Amino acid sequence: MPTTDRPSPESPVAAPAMRFPELLAELPDIPAELAEAIELALERKGRDLVLLDLRPVSDATDFFLIVTGTSDIHVRAIAEHIMEELDGAGVRADHVEGLRGGYWVLLDFIDFVIHIFHPSAREFYRLEQLWGDAPAYPVAG
Repeated sequence: MPTTDRPSPESPVAAPAMRFPELLAELPDIPAELAEAIELALERKGRDLVLLDLRPVSDATDFFLIVTGTSDIHVRAIAEHIMEELDGAGVRADHVEGLRGGYWVLLDFIDFVIHIFHPSAREFYRLEQLWGDAPAYPVAG
């Protein structure tokens, strides 16, 4: 299935997607581990990546990275790849939820949280709308 530089209908983010180097130029202060996680999600063909900068709106965490997988197996593969590679670099998720089911995997790294969704879960939960006050940065593959 071809990829585009636009978010899918499940993603309400209207801004055009940025390539990864453009994102780093726009947000040079993102944690290196988060930058690595973005690259890892793209390596595993994660779709419709959106980085939400929660710093202006929440003290709970600094960033949400939202990613869509095409199936439960794909969701798990993206999550496992991120966890394995970051763990190899000495960065371990503080909390992981949903890995066995593959519908919605949450990887909590304290300063950032990665949400990897099955398409129907992303449509249902609509985190981009829930956190609509946060600056959103769509990331192209």
